[in-house]
Amino acid sequence: MNRHFLTRFAWLSIAAALATIVLKAVAWRITGSVGLLSDAIESFVNLIGGIMALAMLTVAARPADKEHAYGHSKAEYFSSGVEGSLILIAAVSIAVAAVQRLITPRPLEAVGMGLLVSAAASAINLVVALLILRAGRRHNSITLEANAHHLMTDVWTSIGVVAGVGLVALTKWNWLDPVVALLVAANIIRIGVGIARRSIAGLMDISLSAEDMAVVRKVMETYEQTGIQFHALLSRQAGARKFISTHVLVPGDWTVQRGHELLDKIEADIRRVLPDAEVFTHLESLDDPASWDDENFDRPKADQKLAP
Repeated sequence: MNRHFLTRFAWLSIAAALATIVLKAVAWRITGSVGLLSDAIESFVNLIGGIMALAMLTVAARPADKEHAYGHSKAEYFSSGVEGSLILIAAVSIAVAAVQRLITPRPLEAVGMGLLVSAAASAINLVVALLILRAGRRHNSITLEANAHHLMTDVWTSIGVVAGVGLVALTKWNWLDPVVALLVAANIIRIGVGIARRSIAGLMDISLSAEDMAVVRKVMETYEQTGIQFHALLSRQAGARKFISTHVLVPGDWTVQRGHELLDKIEADIRRVLPDAEVFTHLESLDDPASWDDENFDRPKADQKLAP
């Protein structure tokens, strides 16, 4: 399946990041708010994340080759992992700037114009984030989902900053500005950790979701009613691709042709409910005790039995 078209959403993210960087930098220069500065810094991270997403989506779209027989889809985890790390770095930078301003507060200027410019930047991020999130979920792209969640975090961050700056304008309590920036940094850390954890889980070959496995088992149950049995069911997620393997046990007097036709039908039924899945089946005999040796995936000991 050609997924190169997903790179257009990365280009959209890059364009949005450039626009919001300019707008938020203008808002910061107008007001002198460290909260708005923190917002601008996060948009710069959005730009780096968008560029990384573009690079990794391009790699992930490459077809399988001799060195990568299962494709390049795992490249998406590198993008989301880097983006999660960049978010954490941005959060630390924001916190440092906020602490410095908390120690030496100063009044804000031209608050109304600054907030108006920041609100325009947030509107751009909101529209782009919703478009990218929908595409990420539809096409099962962790890179696009991570990028969209980052943009949405930027939106909520901007809302918090605007509220903080507005409170400063109303109360004249200048210390509220850096306090809001610290809260923004804490929220960014939370999102960054979540993205990084999901990326690590993907690189560690995490199994498919409970929902996906439920539909697989439902397919198997229809065959088990006819006397067919299954074991050694394994799964893993690699970017947009899903891999499922299982052993299928049939009566020992079946012909190879009959067993082969059954496996083809089982694989087709699983792919019908999980279109992005690669399905691997292994035929075994119900009448052979050795068929059950690998029921608990104790393959090393089974292999030792065959050693001379």
